[in-house]
Amino acid sequence: MNLSVPMLFLIPTLIWGSTWLAITFQLGVVAPEVSVCYRFALASLALAAWCRATGRSLRFSARNHLFLAGLGVLMMGFNYIWIYRAEQIITSGLVAVLFSTLVFMSPVVMRLAFGTPLRVRTFVAATFGVTGVALLFLPELRQAQQGGAIAFGIGLTLAATASAAIGNLLAVRNHRAGFATLPATVWGMAYGSLLAAVTATIHGVPWTFDARLPYILSLAYLALFGSVIAFGVYFTLLNRVGAAAAAYTTVSTPVIAMLMSTLFEGYRWDWIAAAGVVLAAFGNWLALRPPANIATQEKATRA
Repeated sequence: MNLSVPMLFLIPTLIWGSTWLAITFQLGVVAPEVSVCYRFALASLALAAWCRATGRSLRFSARNHLFLAGLGVLMMGFNYIWIYRAEQIITSGLVAVLFSTLVFMSPVVMRLAFGTPLRVRTFVAATFGVTGVALLFLPELRQAQQGGAIAFGIGLTLAATASAAIGNLLAVRNHRAGFATLPATVWGMAYGSLLAAVTATIHGVPWTFDARLPYILSLAYLALFGSVIAFGVYFTLLNRVGAAAAAYTTVSTPVIAMLMSTLFEGYRWDWIAAAGVVLAAFGNWLALRPPANIATQEKATRA
């Protein structure tokens, strides 16, 4: 995928920022586990068809399927099931703030697994980013403090974040093992869909389908754009810059979500929310800009 790092970062950020709105059309008639199953089954089939059409092999050894299953179960299975469930309990703003802590979890997980150095700049940037997201959703956070059984929703969101962090680790491991990105994503989505189906069966939730146009269109958008395109580009970004930097999509995504809310839901900005955007943007810039020694080397090379 011959795209620059900024474009690799921008594409999934814009898409996932819009999926916050699309997911609201998925909640209600159909159980979250079933909607997640539909989403990733459709995405897996669509991406498999593309791989076949472009001559990409979908074959992996039985041992490698264990790692693909781990990726799918963590990144496309538990991650999304718990997020969908959490949004039924707590506000989407609180979910966004909690999930953005992925920028702290990812470098720690990578350090434990691969010995990747922990950089002060990474955690400074993460602090700016998460603080910015918190300011952006400050009204919702204040509302969440007024009461209600939110502890379970918070636990689900943090569990989803940890699941995504370990899923990132497996994606890096699979890349280092030579797995082709798109075929690996096909199987990851298939296993994620299977996990959602098993979870739905265990919980005894009804297998229903909402035939209304909003559900169908949002499902198609989440499968094709929110899954096939966004994950394909995101995994390419992750392979290019590492899990710690790629995790900053979770800081930028809520900003895009609020811009979408401005357009479609009449969200009104104030100076606190604007400050949040500035802090989040600064955190992203600080995390994604190349280290000074690399920038110096590039300038010397160009000279």
